[in-house]
Amino acid sequence: MNYKKLIISLLGLIAIFSACQDDWLDRKPLDQVTEAAFFQRPGDFLVYVNRFHTSTGGTFSWSDVNTDYIIQSHSLPTRLAGESTIHDGPGYGYGNIRRVNYLLEHSRRWQGDFDDIKQAVGEAHYFRALYYWSLLRNFGGVHWVDFVPTMDSPVLYEDRTTRNVIADNIIADLDTASMYLMADRGDGYSRLPKWFALLLQSRVALYEGRWQKYHDGTPFGVQNANPDKYFAIAAAAAEQIMNSGLYSLHSTGDPANDYYNTFNWRDFTNNPEVMRWTKMDIEQGINAGRKLFYLAYPENRGITKQFVEQYLCTDGLPIALSPLYMGDETIEDEVQNRDPRMDQTIFTQDNPLYIYDDGTVDYYDVMFGRMFQDHSHSGSTGYHQRKHYYEFRAYHHTQHEETPTLNDRYAEVLLNYAEAKAEMGTLTQADLNNSINLLRDRVAMPHLDMNNIATDPNWYFPDLSPIINEVRRERFIELASEGFRMDDLISWAAMKYLIGTRGTGAKADQFHHDPNLPLTADGYLDIYQDAFPNGYQFKLDRDYLWPIPEAQIRLNPNLTQNPGW
Repeated sequence: MNYKKLIISLLGLIAIFSACQDDWLDRKPLDQVTEAAFFQRPGDFLVYVNRFHTSTGGTFSWSDVNTDYIIQSHSLPTRLAGESTIHDGPGYGYGNIRRVNYLLEHSRRWQGDFDDIKQAVGEAHYFRALYYWSLLRNFGGVHWVDFVPTMDSPVLYEDRTTRNVIADNIIADLDTASMYLMADRGDGYSRLPKWFALLLQSRVALYEGRWQKYHDGTPFGVQNANPDKYFAIAAAAAEQIMNSGLYSLHSTGDPANDYYNTFNWRDFTNNPEVMRWTKMDIEQGINAGRKLFYLAYPENRGITKQFVEQYLCTDGLPIALSPLYMGDETIEDEVQNRDPRMDQTIFTQDNPLYIYDDGTVDYYDVMFGRMFQDHSHSGSTGYHQRKHYYEFRAYHHTQHEETPTLNDRYAEVLLNYAEAKAEMGTLTQADLNNSINLLRDRVAMPHLDMNNIATDPNWYFPDLSPIINEVRRERFIELASEGFRMDDLISWAAMKYLIGTRGTGAKADQFHHDPNLPLTADGYLDIYQDAFPNGYQFKLDRDYLWPIPEAQIRLNPNLTQNPGW
């Protein structure tokens, strides 16, 4: 085998070829059919694209764990501890991109009415954008490949495409997807509507705008950065969804429960806020992996006090300024007079834990009484997540269940819109009333008034403007435990605010059992005190991007490494 073939067979990028067997270069990505027998009917394109749908969601996993929201056990992930090595991080694989490109090549050869395959082609463009979006977040610039290459394709031996070009290509793919995908709302779990492509476009553009603004002048900066270009795209995509009239916040006029109840439907088809969700079906092997069973027990996971303190009081003031704040001797004290989303995100003793078929109710005080009694009932902070939970006992199965997973919702659209406009300096009070203040209306909180923002002495980002701080606060609270926090911190170049800090917990003396964990001088749980006395040590000059796998650098001399690696 000559040197060129060696590169092709080993380079991570050449997962494009899906190499597994000796004859892999000659194989098509379809395992059971040949090219001559496939892509002959419109339905073939939909059958082919169905393989990618698991990428839009899946079984339950703990989101935002090991950020400043939830910490678990006694160990920090290597990235936050500053201990990552060149061998850590995700793979640099293109297998699914190659498969999408294969479909798109065949779509260009289609001799029939394009409208017959338009939905499948739109979904293919969406999924290629989704896969490149993952690569962009992990590595920054990567190779852009929009065709099925041969072993002699020059792109395979070139350096990576710059991150802004990758972002532009992702956005262009999503423009195409939104043109081709159905304009209906859909059921949220099968065929993709155009609105989901616009949501992803808003998310990607907001991320890239943040990156170009806040990483400017650092080793991760972009030459000739133009963050407002991306903020404008993010706002426009979000606004299209907002103007469609197809989505709205789930609200029944019950501010004490509506936020919590947004997440625990057994079928999200008719939830006005849910854009994308995963429908579970045990008979087809799709199940939520004991989602409710896991949520019922803290098992060394805990929400941080740093997050808890972000909730405003019901007068709209932060806890440092509000006379309504009742202190933190107990968790029950902390939730009094606070944004109702707090009690709907974190368990308190009067929350239902189990509701049985006969109507009998066990309240969380039963679980609280056992906190720190054994492994299953021990949390790292004492704050136990309630969000995503469903208290009806019949659905808590020890092995599997059909509890669906909510993947994406309209609230993110509103938050993306407000943040993009704020970053451009074009945010108006009307914009706030059509976005963030709708979220506050659901829980009966005072509106955010951009001309009357109280100065919080404990703002997370003290060197940024009041409106940016409050928009980010709203995002943290509303989207907690939905998988956004690390991406937010990374794209904001905000890890500098966490260096040297540790995620801490509630007052230890309120629990019935001794937590047997380190405590701060004031008696708060401090699980990282012994193992990580210096707190988070994320390396600011290195860890914002993962390393390109070392093997790829050796096999392609033109492939440059990310900063610091």
